[in-house]
Amino acid sequence: MKIRRVRRTAIITASLAAFLLSCSAGTDDTTGDARTGDSSRSSSAPAPADAAARETAATGPTPASPGPELVRDAFAGLQATLDDTCTPGAGDCAYFLGRVHEELSGIEAAMKADRKGPGHFPEPLAWMADLRATLDGDTSTENLETHRTELIDVRDRINVWMQDHPDDYS
Repeated sequence: MKIRRVRRTAIITASLAAFLLSCSAGTDDTTGDARTGDSSRSSSAPAPADAAARETAATGPTPASPGPELVRDAFAGLQATLDDTCTPGAGDCAYFLGRVHEELSGIEAAMKADRKGPGHFPEPLAWMADLRATLDGDTSTENLETHRTELIDVRDRINVWMQDHPDDYS
């Protein structure tokens, strides 16, 4: 009985080890350096597709044009702040207002970089310009707390605007 159990355990262990080894033995050459390829290939002929893939990887991927994905991602970050608030002077207020300001700056940059052009987002960009003028470049905790209402108002207005324009972030 013990021999069967030991044999069964050995077979399962050997099978698992072989499976794990086969999964990790493949090439994961993302650098494009042909010298780092797997030298244990079973094929004796070089694979031309591999050479073309390595050459493409060496030149780097074509950068994707900024598009709704950037606006979508920035909007998701902004939405993550919607249920949060703070009391000026409280310990978490500095973090919260700094984060809201960062998220607003991020969505503004994404809207300006969008392939539809900044003219596609006139209201949110105007609100951000007004907020920038109000903050006057001062993003200190004290100044953000002073303009807390304006900061949160712009966040909420952009959220409503984006909800009314789902094609810009879906």
